Parts: sequence; structure tokens; C-alpha cells
Amino acid sequence: MEIVFSLISTTASKVLQFSGLLDTRNVLKSKKMEEKALEVYDVIRTIRDPEKPNTLEELDVVTEKCVEIQELQEDEYLIIIRFSPTVPHCSLATLIGLCLQVKLQRCLPFKHKSTSRSMIRSVWRPPWRTQT
Repeated sequence: MEIVFSLISTTASKVLQFSGLLDTRNVLKSKKMEEKALEVYDVIRTIRDPEKPNTLEELDVVTEKCVEIQELQEDEYLIIIRFSPTVPHCSLATLIGLCLQVKLQRCLPFKHKSTSRSMIRSVWRPPWRTQT
């Protein structure tokens, strides 16, 4: 029985792949993830830096490219945010990460509190340049 099911599943996936329907589903899924990533970015871009009067977006701590969404299951998403502090020795990177987490929990328009997990990472490949 398992062999028959496996054969049917493989055949169906090959038919979908050759007909182009499989690619259409992937494109739609990828567009959906991009839209969700933009929603997350819109939520976090207005967070103010703990030390400066500017927002994280204005300081290039967060950008649109730093947000990635992966669908784990239906209505369950993994949110990955990679942010770059303004200086390499930023002592408030942990506080910025906490601010991002709290803002996501309070403001996300899609189910996040009960069904999603998030991962926030500080990236030490910052946009600043050292003068030599």
C-alpha cells in the first residue's frame, strides 16, 4: 500500500511540475512570504533607537532585506530579523532585539502570538566604515 501511495505521489508531482502548476504555487507562496516580510518591516521600522532620537530605519539598523519569513505550517511562520547596530561595540544590541520582539508581539496583523516563533539576530557585518 505504501509503495502504491509513493508511486501516485511521485507521478502527481511530476505531472504538476511538467504542466507548470507546481511553479505557479511556488511563485504565489513566495509572493505571500514577501508580503508578510513587508508587513513585519512596516511594524519594526518605526522603533526608536535607545540612545538616539532616530528610528532604526533612519539609522539603517533594519532594512527591508533584513526581514525573512518562512512558512512552517499553515498559519505558522518563522520570522527572522537580522539587524546591524550602529557601532560594533553597541552595548544596547540586546535591548534593540527585545524592542523588536515586543513590537512584533503587540502589532503583527497576522497570527503571531500563539502560533508563530521569531528569531532576532544581531549581525556584526554592519554598514559603517572605519577610517584608515
